[in-house]
Amino acid sequence: MKKYSKSLLGGSGNAKENRRLLHFWARFIISISNAVTFLALLYLLFFAEVKETSRDLVNILVGAYVAVLAKSTDYWYKDKKEPEEEH
Repeated sequence: MKKYSKSLLGGSGNAKENRRLLHFWARFIISISNAVTFLALLYLLFFAEVKETSRDLVNILVGAYVAVLAKSTDYWYKDKKEPEEEH
């Protein structure tokens, strides 16, 4: 029986485990970038000097990002199976 050392970025285990780790990091980075974008939009909305016409656009983008964050939260906290486990 082989022993595999664990790595946070993959590359040292079997192919299935490496794919899971890389998928996790890809999803994690996408979620973090969504949260940072949302915080930047909130900063623009409440703390920055933005022209009135642009402020309407920022309001629309904040509303759209609420749905993105809800979907991201649903992904991370919803009970799910990994696609590799279905085969």
